[in-house]
Amino acid sequence: MANADVVTYNVAVLVTTLFVLEFGADKFIDHAAIVVRRTGIPETIVGLLTAGGEWEELAVVIASLAHRRASLALGNVVGSAISNILGAFSLGLLCHPGGASLEFDRSSRTYTLLLLALTTTILPVIYFPRRSVWQICGALLVAFFALYIGSVAWAISRGSLTAPEDSDDDSSDTSSSDSDEIIDPTERTPLYLNGDTDVRDGSPVFGSSGHLDHVGESTEAAPTRRTGRPRRSLSYHISYLILGFLAICLSGYVLAHSATTIIDELGISDVLFGVVVLAIATTLPEKFVAIVSGSRGHVGILVANTAGSNIFLLSLCLGVVMLDTSGDLKRGSVNVAELGVLWTSTLAFTLTIWIGGRYCRWIGAVMLVGYVAFIVLEFAVIHGIAVDY
Repeated sequence: MANADVVTYNVAVLVTTLFVLEFGADKFIDHAAIVVRRTGIPETIVGLLTAGGEWEELAVVIASLAHRRASLALGNVVGSAISNILGAFSLGLLCHPGGASLEFDRSSRTYTLLLLALTTTILPVIYFPRRSVWQICGALLVAFFALYIGSVAWAISRGSLTAPEDSDDDSSDTSSSDSDEIIDPTERTPLYLNGDTDVRDGSPVFGSSGHLDHVGESTEAAPTRRTGRPRRSLSYHISYLILGFLAICLSGYVLAHSATTIIDELGISDVLFGVVVLAIATTLPEKFVAIVSGSRGHVGILVANTAGSNIFLLSLCLGVVMLDTSGDLKRGSVNVAELGVLWTSTLAFTLTIWIGGRYCRWIGAVMLVGYVAFIVLEFAVIHGIAVDY
């Protein structure tokens, strides 16, 4: 019989830890971008590492594996990938003010095709876990992630692609970055997707010549905006970077521990909890970014956020799971229904970008309804709930 007090306490811990997790991810991404920019690392690399970078998901995966709950980690990866498309992307389409017809650029189509190819390739490997196959595939996925970062950075440098927007940009800590991005006119500012507007306030970032200028600059030497705060030292940003990293590690550990306690008390499946509950909780930032970018008309950001997040999940995060478990999932694995939903949603995502621009509002509604139906079926049919009262 489940102990109501234990369950309530751990639910409260899980919800509270989510705030710590997002605080840590926010600090880590914001200050890491500033540190690497000052030390001369190319901004495209910064954009790729922070855009769609599911570092909080990776922390939860590693913590789950440390607790020997590989099924929870795998369920979280698959569930989060589904939630990013059927939950976050659909909300962005529904919130877009441009009506039913949308246009997507070449970069968006490239990212979605890459995601579809990756998803199609790895699904059979997930469904048939074999020790040698998972070890090889895990290493290849981690290598693919490194190759993805390098190749897209190279393509961006050649002008072939547009860098995906930072998924946490709208919720970033302005108090720590304003002085670097606005006060100092010599400090380079982050790249923005499509190069037409600043996603923070919607202001144009093109100069009169039509070329991309830094925020607060123009070809007519517009006055620099100032906030009255001094420019922070490099050691200040390094300290906050370390603080954010420690917060991510701590919250990942606590989140995995509270999740496993709830699972054990209620007697539900690790996979079910990971696919539904943990996936919804850890993808809340993506849903927020999707709503904001969709409502402001930034369809490129919406697509890059979804595709980049899922590429991160299905390459680096899944690769770590495969290398650690070698196919040994003692508490169950995802089934063909969940993998089918993942592949179908990815295909629908790709087709929407390539040929479904005229029906985006309807597609968003269908996706959202489909996600609700998927959650209901997960609890009622696919896994079911066996709770002992």
